[in-house]
Amino acid sequence: MYQRINYGKVAPEAVNAISTLDDYVEMSELEPALQELVRLRASQINGCVLCVDMHTRALKKHAVSERKIHSVVVWHESPFFNERERAALAWAEAVTLISEGHVPDDVYEQTRQHFSEKELVDLTFLLADINAWNRIALSFRQLPDA
Repeated sequence: MYQRINYGKVAPEAVNAISTLDDYVEMSELEPALQELVRLRASQINGCVLCVDMHTRALKKHAVSERKIHSVVVWHESPFFNERERAALAWAEAVTLISEGHVPDDVYEQTRQHFSEKELVDLTFLLADINAWNRIALSFRQLPDA
C-alpha cells in the first residue's frame, strides 16, 4: 500500500484546525489513559493501522499493561477494565458505529452513571476527533513508519 496524498502538506490549515480539537480534548478532565483507550477502540473499529499503532504506543507510555492493551478489542469479556472504562468503551463503540444504532438510550444511561455532563461532551468530541483522523488516514492510506 502507498500513501495517496500527503494531506498535511496539501492542507496544513485543515490539519491545524483538527489539531485544535486534539488540544482541547487533551486539556479536558478526562484521564489521559482513558482517552487513549477510547482512541484505540475507535481506531480498531475503523481499521486504521496508523492510529492503532499510535494509540497502542501512547498507552504503553501511560504505563497501561500489555494485557489490558491487547484486551481492548475484546473489552466486553475482559476482566482488566473498571466500570468507568467500560462505559467509555461502550460509548466509543456506539458513537463510532452511529449508523447502526444512533447511540442507544441504554448506552447513554450507562455512560451517564460514570461521567459528568461536561466529561461526556468532552468524550464525544474526542470520538468525533479520532473518527475524523481515522477517516483522513484511511482515505489517503497513511501508514505508520515500519
